[in-house]
Amino acid sequence: MTFSQTFFSRQFLWEIVRILTVGIASLLFYFDLIPLPVLLTAMAFGLYSLVKIAVLDLVKERKIGTELFITVAVIVSVLGKEYLAGSVVLMIILIAEYIASASGERARESIKALIGSVPKTALIKKGGLEERVQINDLKIGDIVLVKAGEKIPVDGKVIEGSGSVNQAPITGESVPEEKKVGTPVFAGTILELGALDIEMTKAGKDTVFSRIISLVEDAESQQAPIEKFTDKVAGYLIPVVFIFVAAVYFYTRDVKLVIALMIFTSPAELGLATPLVTIAAIARAAREGILVKGGLFLEELAKVTTIVFDKTGTLTVGSPTVNRVRVIDSAYTEEQIIELAAIADKRSSHPLAKAILSHADRSKISYEEPEDFAVIIGRGVKAMAQNRSILLGNMELMEENNIDTSPTLDNSTDTILYLAVNNKLAGLFYISDAIREGAKEMVEGLRKSGIRNIIMLTGDNPETARHVAEKVGITEFKADLLPEDKINAIKEMQAGGTKVAMVGDGINDAPALMQANVGIAMGAMGTEAAMEAADIVLMQDNLEKIARARAISKRAFRTIKENIFVGVGVVHVIGITLVLLRIIGPVQAAAIHLLPDTLVFINSIKLLRIKIED
Repeated sequence: MTFSQTFFSRQFLWEIVRILTVGIASLLFYFDLIPLPVLLTAMAFGLYSLVKIAVLDLVKERKIGTELFITVAVIVSVLGKEYLAGSVVLMIILIAEYIASASGERARESIKALIGSVPKTALIKKGGLEERVQINDLKIGDIVLVKAGEKIPVDGKVIEGSGSVNQAPITGESVPEEKKVGTPVFAGTILELGALDIEMTKAGKDTVFSRIISLVEDAESQQAPIEKFTDKVAGYLIPVVFIFVAAVYFYTRDVKLVIALMIFTSPAELGLATPLVTIAAIARAAREGILVKGGLFLEELAKVTTIVFDKTGTLTVGSPTVNRVRVIDSAYTEEQIIELAAIADKRSSHPLAKAILSHADRSKISYEEPEDFAVIIGRGVKAMAQNRSILLGNMELMEENNIDTSPTLDNSTDTILYLAVNNKLAGLFYISDAIREGAKEMVEGLRKSGIRNIIMLTGDNPETARHVAEKVGITEFKADLLPEDKINAIKEMQAGGTKVAMVGDGINDAPALMQANVGIAMGAMGTEAAMEAADIVLMQDNLEKIARARAISKRAFRTIKENIFVGVGVVHVIGITLVLLRIIGPVQAAAIHLLPDTLVFINSIKLLRIKIED
């Protein structure tokens, strides 16, 4: 939706009609073309919406807002027989209210506009025929056809074809990802090259895209502490303002002066200063693949001084990798050692087996099916291949089969798998969880941004924890922790008044994420548990997103303070001073009242476009 479409949409029709009615009536009354009752009727029509909101706020929320101020100001102008001044003031205030509400709607619309949209129809394959149907008519298991240049309408998996998919609407990453048979795809993403047949697994409100939209839209209800503070200040300020205005009236008996004062003492921009920034910042973050669940967490992240990281799946990639192969028996080459290990592990589903098979694939070593295969629980596997007996597993498996492991080297930071052929040790595989790319740079960047303490909490052993911490530049870590130990560690930090952010995978670390002031889930695209557990969700396994999230939150918090200081403080103080000095009257005050509304809107909405440095 464009700027003009938002400001002139049907939902604002009555606001526009009220402004025109009061404005035309004021002009005609000024030229003596209509009598006073007609002007008062037009003013009543224009004032109706303000009175309604004022009464609802007062009765339901015990809140006194701008609408009550303006209502009182207009009534005072009528009682003081300053009819024209009152009508012009009302017209300008209606314009200001219209700008404020339309600006908020514009910011909300930008959320969907920035993220994108999902097609309303899909081309499906049924009984050998192609048919275009409405998205709402699709069922789980339907085969959806997507061609190059089209948006993918559903969540699903590729069953035929291949192509490059731009997942920026969800992850914020502009580099297309290659999709082939068996890989997942998500609604709202764009197929740039190729053609895909997709078996639908989720549609409608269950898709990742729909959950993103829902989370972002719901985020507005989570008020930031500063927003609650401004509401509280406004609540205390209003009685003081009424007493002040009443004192001025009794001292001067000047109705125009009182009307002008009430315009400038209205707490309107105080209530507008924060929500617009929150909406704009959340929309900006969503565009970059960062879901912030509310202004509360946006502000908390800006104030965080300590960040706690889980190790596995966060600082490391979360999947074991073969770092080194050592040949013990010189009768075999390294390639033969890898081939025999891959044959033994071909039927195993253990994560360490996957590391062996991946290493063989990367080394372009082919391997056959084992002739015989068995899993030894907690130890490893045994197999027969090429007329050889193969054992692959841990030290205990070797000891149980009386295999001499004395020529091995100990590497306390890696897991060692032993390969024995015909009851003789043949080779070793050193396996560890690889450090995630960019982890060290991310830690350095967070320190530069003002994070004083960066700590790693892990359930892994101290030696592995120390190795990972040294690699990424973290000086403080705690190892051998159970989930409840992580919670207690965070509680200890918080007890000293520290604001703590916890970064984890969002599933295993859910309790710790919830305990922290801000819980950040990594790489949660398609993971419902991660979306639920965390306050901020990074849709991609990219550590740089943590710095981006903090940069956006800090810029948003700074913008809120600018809005309050300039939009509320400077303009209103100057305005009140000019009124008391009788330099300006009610009409000029109402006109100037448009300025802070406009400043707040422009300053807030710029968060959608400006460059934000990490």
